[in-house]
Amino acid sequence: MTNADENPSLKWWVLATVIVGTFLGRIDQNIVNLALPKMISDFGITVSTAGWIATAYILANAIFVPIWGKLGDTIGRKKIYVLGFSIFIFGSVLAGFAWDFGSMIVFRIIQAIASSADYPTAMAILAVTFPAGKERAQALGIWSSSFAAASVFGPLIGGPMIDMFGWRSVFLINLPVGLIGLAMALTFIHESTSEKKTVVFDWWGATTLGIVLSAMVLVLDKGMDWGWLSVNSLLCYGTIAAFSWIFYTIERDHAEPIIDLKFFTIPLFVNALANNFIMFVGLMGSIFLIPIFAQTFLGYNATQTGMLFIPMAIGLMLAAPIGGSLIGRVRANIVIFWSTLGAALAIYLYTFIDAKSTVFELSIPLAIMALTMGFGMAQRTAVVAAAVPQSEIGIASAILALVRNTAGAFGIALFGTILQYSEKTRVLSIAQNSIIRSHDPEVIRQGVALIELKAQVAAYSDVFLIASILVAIGAFAALFMKLDHDLPMTQEQEEKLLMAE
Repeated sequence: MTNADENPSLKWWVLATVIVGTFLGRIDQNIVNLALPKMISDFGITVSTAGWIATAYILANAIFVPIWGKLGDTIGRKKIYVLGFSIFIFGSVLAGFAWDFGSMIVFRIIQAIASSADYPTAMAILAVTFPAGKERAQALGIWSSSFAAASVFGPLIGGPMIDMFGWRSVFLINLPVGLIGLAMALTFIHESTSEKKTVVFDWWGATTLGIVLSAMVLVLDKGMDWGWLSVNSLLCYGTIAAFSWIFYTIERDHAEPIIDLKFFTIPLFVNALANNFIMFVGLMGSIFLIPIFAQTFLGYNATQTGMLFIPMAIGLMLAAPIGGSLIGRVRANIVIFWSTLGAALAIYLYTFIDAKSTVFELSIPLAIMALTMGFGMAQRTAVVAAAVPQSEIGIASAILALVRNTAGAFGIALFGTILQYSEKTRVLSIAQNSIIRSHDPEVIRQGVALIELKAQVAAYSDVFLIASILVAIGAFAALFMKLDHDLPMTQEQEEKLLMAE
């Protein structure tokens, strides 16, 4: 019996605690992206160099997620959660006082390593705290929504903070908020471990997986700058292929692998991961492009851009609990289908944006995306948790986090590449069908500028069209999830099933 069993209200404090940790780690990553222009100025670096501040974080985070998940199941989830939270606070303070680019990279890596402990341990803590049933689904759904909400609140909070207090404030704010979250963790979270104890930790598997993930995230993040067929990119592809095979041979024969390959023989687990991947490709890729469009073509500053996301924040907060209440009433795959299809529709609405788009036209699709996505969050997370043994939820959640992080990087890289290609294609097409009836150099210059502007805006429409189609395909794929029952079952359904047996 856990403390939550003795005091039912305690479990909701556990939920609030892990939400604070998850939200803080994810929002930090989003806010830092807004702060990059000011860091570029202070450190005297180029835009390309500054990109490593984000890339180093993504790489370190991706590598350590499965390692923390395995350690949490083995030596104690609360221990790992508190350790990760403490290191994250320490790394944030160091980053706030970074004196040059090199020190910032080191401190961001410390932050990323610590932040990667949150997701797998938090999901396992909630799965242990909330018994299987409707309450677990609601808790996991609300918590998962905080992951997406961080993408929304990042620009909303970060813009004004950077404008008023400078870029260092986005790191230093983690100290007071982090201490509150740490105190909550020490107070409310009960220690738990997996029933299956690890005797020999899979260090070779962890190392080879880290190399694969590093190469994958690196080429996704830098491939557009290097060129997808450049020497650097080809080296990354070769590294991914070679070490993926080595990783497979290690995990196939290891008694206690860092990632149990048998998970991928579970159709429900694989389908749930596929839907999550497609959903987050569309979500992260779309959210990434909106601030760029608003600041490039509409002249918004960081604060004004953040305000666009207020309706999305409201939509997420409204949809998450409502979506959780659908558990036990509507089959999970049906809810996931409509949730994903609604997100596809929201992305499609952006195909109509142009240089005269209003705040309403930019923010309403974000609100629709939040509402529809929020309805399915509970089911997406609950299906993953229910598809694997409870003793391995930490590892399964680490895989889910890995898929979502990779999807975000892939979405940004994919949409960025499509945007760049579409701009070139559109410029040629528009130029071929345009006539400038003047020999005045100034008129010609203005005409060329208008052609480029029209091509750039049209390219955004192309990207959003492709993204909406991709997410819609993911929606129909959700219909193929094979559910023996509505996952997870309510307590009443479980009692009826037991009586029938």
